[in-house]
Amino acid sequence: MATDAEPGPPGPPARRVPATGAWGGRLAELARGSGWAVLGSTAVVLLWQLASSRSPDVPAPLDGARTLIDLLSDPFYDNGPNDKGVGLHLGTSLQRVFTGFALASVVGVLAGMLIGASRRAWLAFNPVIQVLRPVSPLAWFPIWLAVFKDASQASVFVIFITALWPTLINTAAGAAQIPQDHRNVARVFRFGRLAYMRHVLIPNALPSIITGLRLSMGIAWMVIVAVEMLSGNSGIGFFVWDSYNAGDLSSVTAAIVLIGLVGLILDAILVRLSRKVAIEEVQS
Repeated sequence: MATDAEPGPPGPPARRVPATGAWGGRLAELARGSGWAVLGSTAVVLLWQLASSRSPDVPAPLDGARTLIDLLSDPFYDNGPNDKGVGLHLGTSLQRVFTGFALASVVGVLAGMLIGASRRAWLAFNPVIQVLRPVSPLAWFPIWLAVFKDASQASVFVIFITALWPTLINTAAGAAQIPQDHRNVARVFRFGRLAYMRHVLIPNALPSIITGLRLSMGIAWMVIVAVEMLSGNSGIGFFVWDSYNAGDLSSVTAAIVLIGLVGLILDAILVRLSRKVAIEEVQS
């Protein structure tokens, strides 16, 4: 009669095979993205070179690159009010943008929550928003300058009023689109106002809030350059206008590249924040 064989000694532990396929796919995707980015950048540089060859006043890409390297070699020197490094101008502009953006974020999120959650508030304030929202940012500068008698503070509040609308509108839209099932659950459990805001209103509106903040930051960074051209005392916008008046278009093109790079970094930070919010939503 056959019997079952006794189990032998345990073998060596199985080796863990690294997921080379996943890494290979990511590297291939990164290589493809980098390749297309290089191709697009090359096309822009070629068009820039063509424009400079047809117009002697337009600096060539190589001239702009040399000026950019020269500006970044000592970006924080300070030889007086009219002779400062480009790093100091960028710092001044970022300080104004962050201050106006922070004020717009607080007011926009709170007002957007109220307008999105209350039908009466929406009916009362939506006409005002629709009238003020299309107004050019530069049209606000004389008003704020008359109020504060200071160009720097006026610039901050131009950023505030410009960055307010995307955050407010997106927050209101997110707060108004809460699923009915979530509202019903809140009623069943008899949530108070604070509990409703914490567990229902804010989590559902958060992706829209992040989208509004991202749009507001992009608009604020664009507007600050134009506002500082009007204020005319400091900031990257003043640097661009002052370089133009001095006939130094190479510095203008170098500043344009710096403005674009800083805007790219700011947008990347908010994109990363939006992805983090999306991941947390999926995990919850």
